Amino acid sequence: MTVRLQHNQVELALHELRGGAGRPLLLLHALGGRSPKTVPNWALPWTGPVWALDFTGHGDSSVPAGGGYTSEILMGDADIALSHLGVSTVVGHGLGAYVALLIAGARSALVHGAVLVDGTGLAGGGVGPTSSVVIGPAPGSRLGSTPDPYALVELSRDVRPPDYATAFVRQAVQLAPTDTPIVVCTRWRPPWLEAVVNEPGVLECPTPGEALTLFA
Repeated sequence: MTVRLQHNQVELALHELRGGAGRPLLLLHALGGRSPKTVPNWALPWTGPVWALDFTGHGDSSVPAGGGYTSEILMGDADIALSHLGVSTVVGHGLGAYVALLIAGARSALVHGAVLVDGTGLAGGGVGPTSSVVIGPAPGSRLGSTPDPYALVELSRDVRPPDYATAFVRQAVQLAPTDTPIVVCTRWRPPWLEAVVNEPGVLECPTPGEALTLFA
């Protein structure tokens, strides 16, 4: 089942991968990706329903005219999904991991644990702004198709100062409904994530499956 949710002029696709009772698990994909069609093997032991969100410009969600992508826009996508699902545990891969961190701090009451996993777009564009770039659709691409090329360029250059990321960690640690609001399961540690790992209240775990046992 796919639920259609509205985020300004964008129609988001929120996919139910498995039904059930209990707290939902929300999956956030990496840059240029889309929701899986089935529950990943590492999430099979989760006893509640499993959902996956296609970010703006990705998967079955619609494409905004002219780009304008930021991680905060995608955080808004996740916020709308959580408003539909209620209190959930969130697992993000790559860019989705950064969004999971942001939403854990911004909507602490609705995120019962955020798990950060490796994937495309994890590093972002570093700690400071870079020169601008003008892009257009790739030759032969279909207008409005996903992933949107504007999303691939703009989100891969997204500025991520470490102190900005840690501000969201501290908000989550203070207000989240669990003593373990953030769990990091990555091998790659860009500066923002290294700062997150060093914050009190953040745990490290080898795999997302093991991390989920903390929130079962």
